[in-house]
This record gives sequence, structure tokens and C-alpha cells, in this order.
Amino acid sequence: MIKIPASVPAKIILVSLVLFLLLAVAMLFGLAMGPSGSGIDTVWKTFFQRDAVDATQCAIILRIRLPRVLLAALVGAALSLGGLVFQALLKNPLAEPYILGISGGSAIGAIIGILLGLSRIQGVGFTAFIGSLTTLLLIIIVSSGRTLMVKDALLLSGVMVNAFCSAVIMFLLSISQDARLHNIIFWLMGDLSASQLHHVGFLAAILLPCFFLVFIHSNRMNLLLLGSDMAASMGVRVRQVTLVLLVTTSLMVSMSVSQCGLIGFVGLVIPHLLRLAIGPDHRILVPACIFGGGAYMVGCDLLARVLPAQGEMPGGVITAMIGAPLFIALLRQSRT
Repeated sequence: MIKIPASVPAKIILVSLVLFLLLAVAMLFGLAMGPSGSGIDTVWKTFFQRDAVDATQCAIILRIRLPRVLLAALVGAALSLGGLVFQALLKNPLAEPYILGISGGSAIGAIIGILLGLSRIQGVGFTAFIGSLTTLLLIIIVSSGRTLMVKDALLLSGVMVNAFCSAVIMFLLSISQDARLHNIIFWLMGDLSASQLHHVGFLAAILLPCFFLVFIHSNRMNLLLLGSDMAASMGVRVRQVTLVLLVTTSLMVSMSVSQCGLIGFVGLVIPHLLRLAIGPDHRILVPACIFGGGAYMVGCDLLARVLPAQGEMPGGVITAMIGAPLFIALLRQSRT
């Protein structure tokens, strides 16, 4: 584990600073690298000496790469934090929005919004949020109405609901005659290429308050890990806190899905690695997941852009290739 100061505020500041620097470096490389070239010096001149940069390169960096890098950072932070919240509520390291089916429900809502011709961010984001809440309610019903703290029943229910959501998505695509069908399929695999600055700004206006709200409840998540009865005896309103965290997480995930489709396993990889590195205290893990998840997603999207010889692949492919083996390893570990 990383040796960090004893006091919690000092730990939060140090860990956040280190991971923020990592995020800044990842974003710098995300701006500098791509099929059209450029470089770190070109990025520097674009922001501080724009007259010395070719107009085409400047447009590529500011209009194409910058919104994409910012979107990747926000989405990575939201999905990583969402995974951390679900793992705290279910007391299970395998819990994650994608695995539980919350992302799939959001995708169903988003596809319905797209097919209805709703606006890219407001309308599709709203239908995605409704889809995530509906899926969450369905998971609770399928788990026989048991308490949200029963981890195995809810996790298995989420896996079943996730499979059902995948079937519904395929059904919607099969009956659709929409000319944008190919784009929807590519978007479903985790596509960040259609990002625009005003979309990123709207998404940030929703996600940043959600991040702050989760951080406020970080110590309560620590207490919830002790069990609902123990947490209640220490003054935690278990049902209220659980509901607030679930709705907030569903909002974060649904807004992310509405922008870039299904990106899985981010909420599994980052919380797990950070928990190993800095410990289980959610007061430190929450900001760590925000910055660490953002850096991770920016890096995955960069790989998706530079690895193919021609064109690019969806970012969700990279996260799945990294996250799926880790999920299998964690699953095997949990059975031993």
C-alpha cells in the first residue's frame, strides 16, 4: 500500500493531488496523440501561442480532441464512482453498474429517446435516467424484495436483468428502420467520437454536483460496510442514505450512457485497484475514483484511437478487454 500521512484530510489532499496529476498527464497525451499526429509542443502552442499553430491542427485539438478528452474524463469518473457506491452498498467487490444491468437499462432508455428523435443530451439523457431507475426497481423486485444490503441476491438479479436488457436492446435494433442504426450499434460499444463542448458542459453541470453529493456520504458508506444494524445504531438513516446513493449513481450512469453508450468494467477495475493501493476508507476513495477513473478512461480512449491501423475502435472494447479478465479473477477469488 502507498505510505500516506496519518490524518484523513492530509490523505485526501495527497491522493487527490497525485491522481489529479495523473489525470492531467493522461489528458495531455489524449490531446497530443491521434491518427493526425500533432505533439505535446503543438498542444502547448494551441493554448498559449495559437498564431504559431496550423489552423487545421488547432481545429483538431480544440474541436475534436478536447471535447472527447473532457468527456472521457467525466464518464470515467462517473462510472468508477458508480462502481464504488454499488460495492459499498452491496458489500461485494463484483458489483458494478454494467454488471448489475443499470447501464443496460440506461441504454434501453437512450435508444428509445434516439428513435423518438429527442435531443442528444436533454431528451436522451432523461429517457436514459428513466431506464436506469426502471432497471434498478426491476432488480429489487427480481431479488424477491429483499433488503438492498443482501449482496448475493441483488447481484445475481442484476446479472439476470442485464441479460434481459441486452435482449431488449437487440429487439429494438432489429425492429428499427432508422437510418442511424449503424451509428447506434457503434455507440452501444462505447463511442466517444461524437462529443461536443456544449454537451460536455451540460454533462459536467449534472455530474459535478453528483460527485459532491457522494463525497458528502462517503463516511456513511464506511459505516454501511459494518452492516445496516450497526450503521443505524451509529446514527445513519440506512434507507434514506441508500436511496439517495442509488438514485444519484443511477443519474450519473444514465447521463454517461446517453453520451457514449455502454462502457463496462470501469466501475470494477478502478475501485478495486485503488482499494488495494490506498485502503478501504471511502472518504479517500471517492475523490481517488473521480480522478483515477477519469485518467483511466482517457487512457483507454487514447488506445482506442491509436491502436487500429485505420479508423478507430469503440472505447468500450478496450475497457472490456481489461476489465473482463479482472472480473473472472475476482470471481474465482471470491469462491475460494
